[in-house]
Amino acid sequence: MAIIRETIRAIFITLMLWLLTAIIYPLIILVVGQVFLPYQANGSIKENLINKEPIGSVLIGQVFTSDRYFHSRPSTVRYSQGKKAKPTGISGASNLAASNPELLNRILEQANQLRDENLRPIADMIYTSGSGLDPHISVKAAQQQLTRVASARGVKENEILRLINEYTDGRFLGIFGEPGVNVFRLNYALDFNDFNRQPNQ
Repeated sequence: MAIIRETIRAIFITLMLWLLTAIIYPLIILVVGQVFLPYQANGSIKENLINKEPIGSVLIGQVFTSDRYFHSRPSTVRYSQGKKAKPTGISGASNLAASNPELLNRILEQANQLRDENLRPIADMIYTSGSGLDPHISVKAAQQQLTRVASARGVKENEILRLINEYTDGRFLGIFGEPGVNVFRLNYALDFNDFNRQPNQ
């Protein structure tokens, strides 16, 4: 009888823990997120102000190739967002060893491309992030691209510099990490700013 009682007790505790951790807790988090932080809970998605089509998340780095935009750091994954493109939420680094010739060739190619643009090949414009989805670049990397973007858009550098400062996120809790510029938010502001209203590309 003792074995039967202990078995029933173990089954009861398992069911209670499952109910608590698999249903009640996630439901509470879902409700709190949707009520108090709906924008963040739903992925921080930005829409094109012209046609209201989702164009990306401010939390995920995307590729920008036009001279009109600040370029984000390299990534081994490709994220896309929109009605015609299938969003990819995969995350990860290339997992190439430091001795792998493929990694060295990619870094050299990236460095040469930056030199062709008269930019110094600083670390965050050459190396990928661990997740592959980092939306930030350093303030220095953004400032290096300032002349190119201002020239392509035909605006004064100090106008864009104001936006760089506005979309620079500080250190986490004021002490961890370094300030970083959110590339997607910056490019979004460039497109829909009063001095240059163009659809995001």
